[in-house]
Amino acid sequence: MASPLLALPAAPTPPRPRLLMIATSLAVAAGTMLFGGFLAVYLSMRDAAGGTTADWVPSSITFPEITLNVVAITLVGSIIVMHWALWAIANNDRRNSYLALGLTVVLGFASLNAMAFSFNHMHLAVRDNAYSVMVVTIAGAFMVLLVSAMIFIGLTAFRTLGGRYSAKEHEGIAAATLFWDFTVIAYLAIWYFLFVLK
Repeated sequence: MASPLLALPAAPTPPRPRLLMIATSLAVAAGTMLFGGFLAVYLSMRDAAGGTTADWVPSSITFPEITLNVVAITLVGSIIVMHWALWAIANNDRRNSYLALGLTVVLGFASLNAMAFSFNHMHLAVRDNAYSVMVVTIAGAFMVLLVSAMIFIGLTAFRTLGGRYSAKEHEGIAAATLFWDFTVIAYLAIWYFLFVLK
C-alpha cells in the first residue's frame, strides 16, 4: 500500500486556448497584406502615370477634404472608445462596457455615412481612368472591412449582454478591439495615400 505522503496533488485545469484572439490576429495579418498590396499597386500605377498628382488624378475629380478628414478624426476617436469598452469589462463595469461598444458602432456608422457622402461628391468615373478604379476598389474594400468590424463589435456586445464576458474572461472584447484598431489604422493609411498624397 502506497504512503499518502507520496501521492501527488491533482493537476491544475489547463488554460483555455485563446482561439478567438489567434483567429483575429490571423485576420489582421491577412488584411494587412491585402491593403498593403492594394496600396503598393496604387503607388506603382501612380508612379507609372508620371508620379505627380497632376499626372495621376483627373482634373474632373473634386476632393471633399473636410469630410474625409472628419472620418479620420472620428475613427481615431473611436479607438479610444473601443479601448474604454475593454477597460470597462476588465474592471467588471458592465454598464460602461455596453455604452462604449454601442458608441463605437455608432461612430463606425457615422464614418461609413461620411465616406459614402464623400465618394458621391467625388464623381468618380470608374470606366474613364485608372485612378477612379483604384480608389473605388480600395475604398470599397475598406467599407467592407468597416462593416465587418461593426458586425464583430455588435456580436461581441450581444454576447456581453448575455453575460458571456466578464473581468475574468473578456477575450472576445479584446479580439474585437484588436480588429477595430486594425480597421482604423487601415483607414489612416488609405486616407494618407489616396486623399492626402493623391
